Amino acid sequence: MEKLKERWGIDSNFQIIIIFIVFAITGSSSVYVAKPFLDWINLSREAFSDSFWGGFVYWTLRLLLIFPFYQVLLILFGWLFGQFKFFWNFEKKMLSRMGLGFLFKKNS
Repeated sequence: MEKLKERWGIDSNFQIIIIFIVFAITGSSSVYVAKPFLDWINLSREAFSDSFWGGFVYWTLRLLLIFPFYQVLLILFGWLFGQFKFFWNFEKKMLSRMGLGFLFKKNS
């Protein structure tokens, strides 16, 4: 636990518990939100064929949608639980490692 606190730059075990709760709620929520969103834009599972490729395309689209939902919800739930600074820094670091760091570059 101490290594994790040191790595994340946090002080208390309570803060770690809150962070784990936020990660859990965010993961579940992003998966839960993706299906109704696909239904809303008329891309429900029934819109794809029953073949392997139909299912593959549907699940690929759903996974691609989960990613941006997860990013937004992570910041939102982090803010709601009073951990905005931690999750904002976490987002910037994660997106930078994925090659999307240009989103956070400051213009001089």
